[in-house]
Amino acid sequence: MTQFTSSLWQYYQQSVFLLTQQLSPQSSFAIVTACNPMGSNLSACQNRLNDRKLQAEIDQLKVPYRLVIGGSPDLVHLERSWALLCDRDTGVALGHRFNQLGIYFVENNQLHLLPCHANLESVELGEFSARVRLVSELPELEF
Repeated sequence: MTQFTSSLWQYYQQSVFLLTQQLSPQSSFAIVTACNPMGSNLSACQNRLNDRKLQAEIDQLKVPYRLVIGGSPDLVHLERSWALLCDRDTGVALGHRFNQLGIYFVENNQLHLLPCHANLESVELGEFSARVRLVSELPELEF
């Protein structure tokens, strides 16, 4: 594992999530993004295209899903993401297909960071609800 990958993994452990309404604490779901694969900074156009491809794949799964914005605690870095009701393996497989280092998985309100690539360890991050920031509407992102 490179120093860059290790640093990103540490940043991912600090993430917060913007939602317009609470998700059920009893639900199990994955939070997956297609933005900035493997930590590379893509153009807005490339991220938008990746996001559309991810949403099309989620549509094919025929599971409920909702838009979520994941970001740094200071909200300087924000990424368009999708919360989808699925099992861990499905979420990790999606993250892997979209070249993400990891995805988040929520089970019984417990937030987990799960690796999709690289030699990284899963990390339990505590209560998902503690990381949620409810907003009246999600910000428009330039990607």
